[in-house]
Amino acid sequence: MATPVISFQDYGFQYMAQAEPTLRHINLDIYPGEKVLIAGTSGSGKSTVGNCINGLIPFAYPGKSSGRLLVDGREAGESSIFELSHVVGTVLQDTDGQFIGLTVGEDIAFAAENDCMPQEEMKQLVDRVSGLVDIDHHLEYAPYELSGGQKQRVSLAGVMVEAVKVLLFDEPLANLDPAAGRTTIELIDMVHERTGAAVLIIEHRLEDVLWRRMDRIILMDEGAIVADLPTEKLLAGEQLLQHGIREPLYLTALGLAGVELTEALHPEHVEKLALTREDKEKVRGWYHTQKAGIRREQHGQELLRITDLKFGYTPEKVTLQDVNFTIHKGEMVSIVGRNGAGKSTLAKLICGFEQPVSGSILMEGRDLKGDTIKERAARIGYVMQNPNQMISKPMIWDEVEMALVLSGMPKEERTARVEETLRICGLYPFRNWPVSALSFGQKKRVTIASILVQRPQVIILDEPTAGQDYHHYTEIMDFLKELNGKGYTILMITHDMHLMLEYTKRAIVFSEGRMLADTTAAHVLNDPQLVQEANLKETSLYTLSLACGIEEPQVFTECFIGYEQKEVR
Repeated sequence: MATPVISFQDYGFQYMAQAEPTLRHINLDIYPGEKVLIAGTSGSGKSTVGNCINGLIPFAYPGKSSGRLLVDGREAGESSIFELSHVVGTVLQDTDGQFIGLTVGEDIAFAAENDCMPQEEMKQLVDRVSGLVDIDHHLEYAPYELSGGQKQRVSLAGVMVEAVKVLLFDEPLANLDPAAGRTTIELIDMVHERTGAAVLIIEHRLEDVLWRRMDRIILMDEGAIVADLPTEKLLAGEQLLQHGIREPLYLTALGLAGVELTEALHPEHVEKLALTREDKEKVRGWYHTQKAGIRREQHGQELLRITDLKFGYTPEKVTLQDVNFTIHKGEMVSIVGRNGAGKSTLAKLICGFEQPVSGSILMEGRDLKGDTIKERAARIGYVMQNPNQMISKPMIWDEVEMALVLSGMPKEERTARVEETLRICGLYPFRNWPVSALSFGQKKRVTIASILVQRPQVIILDEPTAGQDYHHYTEIMDFLKELNGKGYTILMITHDMHLMLEYTKRAIVFSEGRMLADTTAAHVLNDPQLVQEANLKETSLYTLSLACGIEEPQVFTECFIGYEQKEVR
């Protein structure tokens, strides 16, 4: 029997600053050539497992360990982080934080330079590994000139220079659009086949990771391994939902239709489902039952109108052009498209951070061209992806109150407004807490509260659920849905197609600075041409509906989403 390249033996770990262990009685073997997904909710311990494997624990994050951890047959605690880097290559979630060189070639060569490799040999090595990940035609580029997917390739090539035995990916899909995420999974699969290294992926986006086969899924909860099973066996059971992990959409749809999920169904990939004639009839029967109950949304009064908008950061390069759309009061709309499509630039123009070259932005029929950023902020709120980049006060109350203080509002009125806002956001019990005591999701609520306290008519959120597990994702989105139900108009810039489908009826699609479509969210992912142009990815519901002989995949998707939202009767 093969010797494991990674072996946890009744291993436990407690961070120095914490009162309780983060990992408890971990027993796990990873063998050469395996592909393993480590999944779990935020705080389950999965990232800590990764940090133990690559040596960040205990060398960067000290604490107390128990049991044994062997990496390539050696005690991890007795090896240096430098020695471990020759065995375990880590690709971080934030690829920008991993770049060292001024060019792609220099960055890939960094580890070889540290090893004092002769220059000619080093050049040959860089050519070889860059070819393995198909980035060899970009060696003279600066890293900032690359797309998100290309950056992933550079980071991967950089760790492959060492001919490592383990490749560890920490949430590799978090900052990528759907198509780039799919390409990344294909890249990891290709490198796995070419190198034979063991591959470990830590990721929330389960369905996206399963675009290519995984040998096992390790499911963690509260610092312990609660499941270590072949992919098909875990997907056929109920452990994922029991431990707060979202199962793939097509499996949920099959369950709603009454199809029994078994290993024989091959549930690990939608295109490999072994559906019987009876299974397909059940899906079609469920679809026809639900189809008649779809409710169409009625538009409210016009609130925001964008007309012939054009913008470029330099005169030579146009970032946005020919943008035309209207937002109505009370809508909740997704803005989607590939990385660099112009989505965030659009938000900056609406908020007044940038000024258009031509075109107009009207609010309730009035042109905002002459308004200052401060004047626009009273009507249009902008919530950044990372709450830590927005929060400037140590205490929750002070952070939420700050904009009102700057506006000169009397203290009594401020107090009443802040209390009301904190109650709306579910933060009133924590009003005297320090921000540092909050979870990421709670900090997100604080940033929303600091915008909401100004009573804006529109709230724009940039990637509201990035990096969140299913529990925290649902918590944030249900909160935003509640705000929307109270009349707030919400625009969300997102790469998350599940979010778009589940929470918004409408989506505006961008690609390369142009608006491709303004349509229903369901239509976006059921139109192959639009999916390709916008660098998105068809939903698995689309594939399932075609496999079952349903000729209207868009309507099938609407039925599924409507049923989940309890809007279909």
